[in-house]
Amino acid sequence: MSAVKLAVIYYSTYGTNHAMAEIAAEAARAAGAEVRLLRVAETAPEAVVNSQDAWKAALEKQSVVPVATPEDMEWANAYLFSGPTRFGQASSQIRAFIDTLGGVWFKGGLANKAISAMTSAQNTHGGQEATLLGLYTSFLHWGSIIVAPGFTDAAIPAAGGNPYGYSHTQGKELDEKARAAIGHQAKRLVEIAAKLAA
Repeated sequence: MSAVKLAVIYYSTYGTNHAMAEIAAEAARAAGAEVRLLRVAETAPEAVVNSQDAWKAALEKQSVVPVATPEDMEWANAYLFSGPTRFGQASSQIRAFIDTLGGVWFKGGLANKAISAMTSAQNTHGGQEATLLGLYTSFLHWGSIIVAPGFTDAAIPAAGGNPYGYSHTQGKELDEKARAAIGHQAKRLVEIAAKLAA
């Protein structure tokens, strides 16, 4: 049984962060972690979702992925969050999930666990770094141990050079460079989580 129990938790409107989370989960499993791939619940009104065919289709495709719960956060000893940037911040769906974690946080259930994050935005300077740093502020309140990729592998600068966490520009393919950067971030997270669990 693996020492690392990783919850890969994502929100994805059109499928980009879903794909990123799947790449990360695959890399983490290859690194020896037990992984739960989980999505946060959709909080947008159904009428709004249904008014956009791409959004509706992506939500239907993701309906087979279990919805993340506070119990999943207690189960895991490592976390990887992935979600889109909304005006330089994490999406409201990610924030709503974080707001359900007060009880777990209060009893120390999130402390001393390795954590990292990824994001995407419509354009290169759409707030990716601000979104990651904003998430990390919440994670610091939890007492979690932030494991950013830094410049610890050639895959990071090759994929655009965000040392805070992988960030994807919407509309671009998740090519081999992107997969390598995501894979490195997930593998590094598992390695540090294993050390913390030892």
